[in-house]
Amino acid sequence: MCGSVTGEPPVSHVRGSCRREGRQSDIGEAEIHDVLRNGRRRMVLEHLGDASGAVSARDLSEAIAAREAGSDPPPRDVRRSVYISLQQTHLPKLDDLDVVDYDEDEREVRPGANAAEVGVYMEVVPQYGLSFAEFHAGLAVLGGLLVAAASVGVPVLSSVSAAVWALAAFVAVAASGLYRAYSQRSSLVHRLRSP
Repeated sequence: MCGSVTGEPPVSHVRGSCRREGRQSDIGEAEIHDVLRNGRRRMVLEHLGDASGAVSARDLSEAIAAREAGSDPPPRDVRRSVYISLQQTHLPKLDDLDVVDYDEDEREVRPGANAAEVGVYMEVVPQYGLSFAEFHAGLAVLGGLLVAAASVGVPVLSSVSAAVWALAAFVAVAASGLYRAYSQRSSLVHRLRSP
């Protein structure tokens, strides 16, 4: 049973757990990775990041089913499967971790207090492809190899001076960094911040 500790904010009972009112829940790295291990939970957060407010569980399941099936509208059995798994497993788990706020009565979902923190991991550790850090490191290594190859006289590459290769690598890294800074303005993390 939830109770209040002297000097602590009041405690309320929410979905089988005790939460301190007026305080953000903490979410650990293991819990974040557990959330991100499942494609449907990732898609819930991506969809919430694209929405301008609360999303109905039905609309959420329709969008996820359409992505999984590769057709819009998705087949009825896929829609039903996604809806049931969201209702019974994914939304309650995300709600317990305060990643989403799920109103079971209204069947509405909105980003929770920990949504942006999980969103950081979705951007830094993408499900497919390279992170920006890996991309920048790759550009730097490629630039270094091109400079070294031009310096030692590798045919074709040595027709361009090492200084030009170094400048090209620097411009590529700088342009990538500027793109990253610009894209942060509309990043998933910012879109998932609770109002």
